[in-house]
Amino acid sequence: MESKRADLADAFLREAVYRSRASQAAVGSLLPPKSSATGNCGLGEKASVVLDLGDRGRELFLELWREELEPAALDRVRNMMRDWIERQDALDRKRNHFLKDFRGKHGFDRTTYDAELTSQYDAGLARGSCRRRSS
Repeated sequence: MESKRADLADAFLREAVYRSRASQAAVGSLLPPKSSATGNCGLGEKASVVLDLGDRGRELFLELWREELEPAALDRVRNMMRDWIERQDALDRKRNHFLKDFRGKHGFDRTTYDAELTSQYDAGLARGSCRRRSS
């Protein structure tokens, strides 16, 4: 039962990130890219946080919380969503910068990487991922 709830929570948070990313992409497509000392990873200057739920997000919300939440509990959920979206944005930026740097140094074609480069590539991507660990 608890694993199902954790899976629902993961799906709910993914939906929140997807919704925010869609907004981020829309805004990013309308604005010219800015140069920055940290480089351009394609995600814009900062995280776009959208707390309004899409259809799938609402479905998952209702599965997770079958009873109406009190305002304080709803605020905690919204704060958790905001924190998760911002954390995922930071991880994605780190990963995108790693990819850009690695590909710039070693080329885009992974089929040309030897075992050592492939290991470095995989390790770099793993450092930039955030997945719930199974217990």
